[in-house]
Amino acid sequence: MALAIACGESSPSHLVLLGFVNRTLDSIKRNIAQIFANVFCSQTNNAVDARTCGNADLLPFKLEDFMTKFGEKYQLSAEDWFSENKNLNDKQDPHAVFNVLDVMLKDNLERLKMMRESISLANMNCQGWTFEANYLETAEIIKDLCLYGKLGTALWLRRKLMQKGVVFDVFTHNYLINGLCKTGDLDKADELIKEMSEQGPSPNCATYNTFINGYCLINNVDKVLDLFSTMANKGIKPNRVTCNILVHALCKKGHLEDAKKHLEEILDDDNDKTASDKIISSTILMDGYFKNGKMVQAKSVWDNVVQMDTQVDVVAYNVLINGFCSSQEIHLAFGYFCEMIKRGLLPDVFTYNTLISGLCKIGKFDEASYIHGIMSKIGIIPDQMSYKSLIQGLCINGVVVRANELLLGMLEKSMVPEPLIWNLIIDCYGRCGNLGKAFSTKNQMLIYGVKPNVYTYNALIYAQVKEGNITNAVSLKQEMHSYGLLPDVVTYNLLIGAACNSQNIEWALHLLDEMLMLGCEPDIITYTELIRGHCIKDNMKEAEELLRKMHNSGMPIDDVPYKILVKKYCKMRKPDKVFDLYYKWMERKRA
Repeated sequence: MALAIACGESSPSHLVLLGFVNRTLDSIKRNIAQIFANVFCSQTNNAVDARTCGNADLLPFKLEDFMTKFGEKYQLSAEDWFSENKNLNDKQDPHAVFNVLDVMLKDNLERLKMMRESISLANMNCQGWTFEANYLETAEIIKDLCLYGKLGTALWLRRKLMQKGVVFDVFTHNYLINGLCKTGDLDKADELIKEMSEQGPSPNCATYNTFINGYCLINNVDKVLDLFSTMANKGIKPNRVTCNILVHALCKKGHLEDAKKHLEEILDDDNDKTASDKIISSTILMDGYFKNGKMVQAKSVWDNVVQMDTQVDVVAYNVLINGFCSSQEIHLAFGYFCEMIKRGLLPDVFTYNTLISGLCKIGKFDEASYIHGIMSKIGIIPDQMSYKSLIQGLCINGVVVRANELLLGMLEKSMVPEPLIWNLIIDCYGRCGNLGKAFSTKNQMLIYGVKPNVYTYNALIYAQVKEGNITNAVSLKQEMHSYGLLPDVVTYNLLIGAACNSQNIEWALHLLDEMLMLGCEPDIITYTELIRGHCIKDNMKEAEELLRKMHNSGMPIDDVPYKILVKKYCKMRKPDKVFDLYYKWMERKRA
């Protein structure tokens, strides 16, 4: 009931309470009016005529009711009131009426005071509850806006409520900072942290962890180290997350020795860091060594972990196995795979995917297929990565039939492949000259609701160009627009190369103008194809002009354009041109 009053809602309970208060106040007025009427009006045993005393609404009952309640001994007539005889024949006390009046007034006023205080207290409590409920609801709204990427709206809502004196807690601010860091708006996140330091709430360790991780995403290690120092200056002690982020940032930037020193500090701090914290930091450093090709140092980190009798986990073994597979040390990878099982750790899908990818890189597709086959038997369902690694390896080596069987197996398991897997098979069929299978795979791709991309059409255009079907290749370029796709530099390079092969240099130049108009920058392959086209048409002046244009643009040039021109001048029996080009070629290589 009180909550309804505080919220200002016209609920039934609200009306009942207000009615009760009004009736109480009316009763007090009537009681006081009745008393004064009894004092100042002439009294008889009959009903009092209210009209002789004023408003009839003030006297809704008879004087007999009052006399019955308080007794006849307290009656006092008007004549007695103003009489000089104060003792009423020595039988009655004339102050008795005033005693009754005082008691009733005091009692009613006390009741009114208590009711007002109760209503006021309930109102204040309800307002506090309402404010707290609104605060929590608004904080949840800001968190949801941050999670859905509506950072502008979240910041606007925070600013509006801060103008009304509302200060959100540090957890709500951390959501805002996390969203800004994910979108790369680190300057805005920095401003928000400065506002927190000046106006409250004070940033905590999680605030700086989020901010540091934002700079790690853009590889700004200098800023990461600066923020790490700022935490210490502000008296905020870094936790395990901070240390792991810092080690990861240093490893990603290649500062492995600095990361190692930092890790040693973590390992020496036995009081604050648990065994799980140490294995995480060691795993990050080990992964950094592997990615930089330093297998000896990575193995040394692993040996230190084992010597400390630290409980290693599946993630640490996965990093170790992945590092050896990337270095094509498959026998070492399988050795640690067996050791992992002996320790009672069950390999996960990432472990098997790593082994499949490593075997495919060295061409051992039978072993990779065997591992892929036993995954389901031991209760580990192959995922998209499992199929992609094997299909990619098969397609690179031209084993397209086996790759297509794996794709059909995915469809049977209601696992729709991602576009990359479809494109690999389409490209492999195109390179093998099987255009029918390439286009049927593309149609099947559409049936399963997978939209083709630029790479899909480039694979089909390459297949058509390879077979000499230039008209069909141009039709595919036009078809791309129906899916909202724009040709890229690879598309134009394929078509320009086809035009030059057919000695249609005018069409090739038209395609060059078209790609420039669309904002697609030519690359070395574009100019090399045009140079070759001009040489076929004996347009040597135009060919050398294109080579000069490549030099002036600062584009990296390989040996192919020089070889094309030298070969053409040799056929034309112009040794001076050959030696001149050869001299420029050698000068550029020395430079």
